[in-house]
Amino acid sequence: MIFSLEVDQELCIGCGYCIEVCPEVFSWGPEKKALVYNLEGCKICNCIEAIENCPVKAISAEEVPL
Repeated sequence: MIFSLEVDQELCIGCGYCIEVCPEVFSWGPEKKALVYNLEGCKICNCIEAIENCPVKAISAEEVPL
């Protein structure tokens, strides 16, 4: 299964939780908000933790058909 991740920049408050739990995938963007910079670094369990615990639910995941 392949997933696409996205951080909604309008919702993100820049708390940094996703970057803390999954630094292989998330990084700081130019506006001090999180962004997905390396989806290939994804270890599903950490990405799921970031998605489920984002305080404003700014991270979404979607399955990409092969």
